Amino acid sequence: MSRNKRKNTLTVAFYNVENLFDTIDNPLTMDNDFTPKGKKKWNKNRYRHKIKKISSILPLLGAQESKYAPAIIGLVEVENAKVLKDLIRHKNLINHNYSYIHYNSPDERGIDVAMLYKNDLFTVLSSKTHPLHLSDTDGNHDYTRDLLVVKGVLNGDLVHVLVNHWPSRRDGEDKTQHKRIKAAKLVHEVIEEIKSEEKVESKFIIMGDFNDDPSSESVKKHLVTNEFYNPMYTMHKKNNGTSTFYNEWHLFDQIIISNNFDNDESSLIFSKAKIFKKPWMRIYKGKFKGSPFRTYIGPWYEGGFSDHFPVYLTFNKKSLRK
Repeated sequence: MSRNKRKNTLTVAFYNVENLFDTIDNPLTMDNDFTPKGKKKWNKNRYRHKIKKISSILPLLGAQESKYAPAIIGLVEVENAKVLKDLIRHKNLINHNYSYIHYNSPDERGIDVAMLYKNDLFTVLSSKTHPLHLSDTDGNHDYTRDLLVVKGVLNGDLVHVLVNHWPSRRDGEDKTQHKRIKAAKLVHEVIEEIKSEEKVESKFIIMGDFNDDPSSESVKKHLVTNEFYNPMYTMHKKNNGTSTFYNEWHLFDQIIISNNFDNDESSLIFSKAKIFKKPWMRIYKGKFKGSPFRTYIGPWYEGGFSDHFPVYLTFNKKSLRK
């Protein structure tokens, strides 16, 4: 790609970083496994190694297409603000001028959603979270991650970024499907609220680990309505994925955009979507060969990156409107 084309391309990315915990026990959450005395024997060396691994990946997302590291990066499975500070201050990222947005969520394990952004490419106007209210089979509150919503300006356009980490399939896909459908409905409730408050047309980027594929009911029917486009759908149909479960590939990690990124008034035109999965990010032998090179396989420390591959979209920049 020519130098001018790379200069006129921006990247938006998402990464489930697989349990990015510090080593300090939080008495209010179930993080005991990720402490020096816990099951994972999570110590400072392993933590530093994890920070190094993740920070080495982020600036590479879209590097072939753009001269800039991603303008926006959604993250899930981060424990707190400390790990985000350590991440953006690592030598792999410190020169890229990142800031972060993070709120503590009520998730029982203490994992949150967050967003990194390059100060020179994205201007934050506001941010807030929206809780997802769920109940278990006994009627008790089922605590999960909040929906993070960030409003800002990207290449002159007003953009709302919604970062999601939907309820897992741990208790069975069918049994938990209603939770993810409810999460999709929350996204649209928030979008409708934003649209009713804004006096100008807004663009929306919905990203996250949805714990469902692009073809799943929660995503295809309840999330991607007529005003949105999911570039991950075609990729999934071609058996591309970001994580594996019993040797089956899933594309839970997705970035979905509003259709107005392609209208005449937009200063950003969607170009393409990609999964970032280099050979050195994969397990190279054994029964998990080809899967993401993760930090742990069960109780065994592997020292890899994550059990998910990151995804990203590229946009072509048009001249700013006068």
